[in-house]
Amino acid sequence: MKERGYPVVQETARRIIKERLAAGLSPRPDPVSFGKQILSSDVEKYQVAAGGHRAVFFDRGVLDALYMLDEAQALTRDKAARYVRRFPYSRVVFLLPPWEEIYAKDSERDQSLEEAVQVFEGMKRWYSYWGYETVEVPRVSVEARVAFVLKRIPCC
Repeated sequence: MKERGYPVVQETARRIIKERLAAGLSPRPDPVSFGKQILSSDVEKYQVAAGGHRAVFFDRGVLDALYMLDEAQALTRDKAARYVRRFPYSRVVFLLPPWEEIYAKDSERDQSLEEAVQVFEGMKRWYSYWGYETVEVPRVSVEARVAFVLKRIPCC
């Protein structure tokens, strides 16, 4: 999307993990601290990105961080609902499923494929719970995935 000129908001977790590794720390703090740190950053990113009149693509966002905190039982549904109302996204959310043929661990992605599938399935349920329509992006080339998404959103 970025190569096509669309604004893209990068995933926060990878940045945090890189910073922690560079400082000689473990990749992640405890799940609650990690989720809160991601949420804080994602709220800030949302506020910066929300000012424009053009589609912005988020590689994870506020709802993803809320899911992490919910999974860690560190967030009430009432508090999550306040965040969901305050930081709305397009009602259609595109999810890219873990894809065995291309899935790889790296210095910032330490989940196994099985864990990634569990998170993916949980995220689908989480977004649906909050009234979002989830659309699974097919496992095709990058160009075909971009075309799939752009064909289904009103702005493009």
